Amino acid sequence: MNIDRLNIYERLRDFKVPPTVLDNIFSDDKDIEVLEDAFKALINDGFKEDDAAHEISKMIFKELDIQPEEDQSFSEEK
Repeated sequence: MNIDRLNIYERLRDFKVPPTVLDNIFSDDKDIEVLEDAFKALINDGFKEDDAAHEISKMIFKELDIQPEEDQSFSEEK
């Protein structure tokens, strides 16, 4: 198990990137290398890991033309 990849996966999931999108990225060696390089570049530029993941998640949403899912737990009436 690659801990660095797991860390990136979990951080992107925290920023609402759908698991199916993450699974597609992480199942392709070329895609995961691009993702890892981008994450490392942001870290080297002074971003914290959460900030780097947030920036990458925004790029993923923009590239795929999708919106992050809202957390419905607070908006649902009980």
